[in-house]
Amino acid sequence: MSSSKPRKPDVPRSRLPRTAVVLASVALLVTGCATGADRAPAATSAPATSAGPELAGDLTVYAAASLKAAFDELATEFEAQHPSVAVHPITYDGSSTLATQIIEGAPVDVFASADEKNMQKVVGEGLATDPQLFATNTLVLVVPAGDPGGVETLADLAKTDLTVVLCAAEVPCGAASATLLSNAGVTASVDSYEQNVTAVLTKVAAGEADAGLVYVTDAATRDDVDTIEVDGAEDVVNRYPIVALSDGAGAEVADAFVAFVLGDEGQKVLAAMGFGAP
Repeated sequence: MSSSKPRKPDVPRSRLPRTAVVLASVALLVTGCATGADRAPAATSAPATSAGPELAGDLTVYAAASLKAAFDELATEFEAQHPSVAVHPITYDGSSTLATQIIEGAPVDVFASADEKNMQKVVGEGLATDPQLFATNTLVLVVPAGDPGGVETLADLAKTDLTVVLCAAEVPCGAASATLLSNAGVTASVDSYEQNVTAVLTKVAAGEADAGLVYVTDAATRDDVDTIEVDGAEDVVNRYPIVALSDGAGAEVADAFVAFVLGDEGQKVLAAMGFGAP
C-alpha cells in the first residue's frame, strides 16, 4: 500500500496578486496625497518678489525756471507713487545759474535744463553722462493785460518809447530771443535783461514793462498778461535735457525720477502744460 503526503489546501492563484495590487494602490494613494499636501503650502506661500524693493530716500532737483509748474506737479505725483521718497523743494532758476552752482559743488541729484548748451557744461565737467531730451518749447511775445503800450508785432520791440525786457543772453530764453530777433531783422530797444524767464514775465505782468519774450508755457500759466504770436517762433526751438548727476546722494531714486519724467505719465503732464514732445 502506498502512502502520500497530506495535500495543502488549494489557494486560488489570482488572490495574492490582487491583494498585492490593492496594497500597492493604497500605498501610492497615501504617498500621492502626502506629496500633494507637502507641495500645496509652497505653492501658495511663496512671496512675490517681482515688484522689487520700494524706493526710499531724498531727492534734490535743480530745474529751469520755465519748468516750475510742470515739475511741481511731477514731484507731487512721484511722491504719491513712492511714499518713502521725499522730494525736496525744487530749485528753479536760469539754466546757466543752475549749471554754475552744480559745477561749483551744489549737492544735486537731478538737473533739468532748458537748453543743451548749459547741460553740456555739467557733462563736460564729468558730473553727468548721457542726458536725455524730454521736452521742447518756443517763444511768445507778452504784454500787460489790455496791452497799454499798443504792441502788435515783434518789430515794435525796436521802439524806444516802449519799455522792453528780455532774458539775458547767457540763459536759454535769452539766447532764443536773440536768435528770434536776429532772424526777423529786429534790433530791440532793451531796458532790462533778466536772469530767468520768470523775472521777465513778472515785470511784464506787473506793468513794469510794455513787452517781453517768454516761453509759451510760462505765458499760459498767467491771466494777467496778453500774448502775441510771433512769426518764425516755430523755427527757434529750445530742447530740454534731463540727467541724474553721477555723484548724487541717491542714484536709484534719481534714476527713477528721470525715468518718470521721460515716461508716459511725465510726458502727459508736460504736454498738458504746453510743452512739445522731445
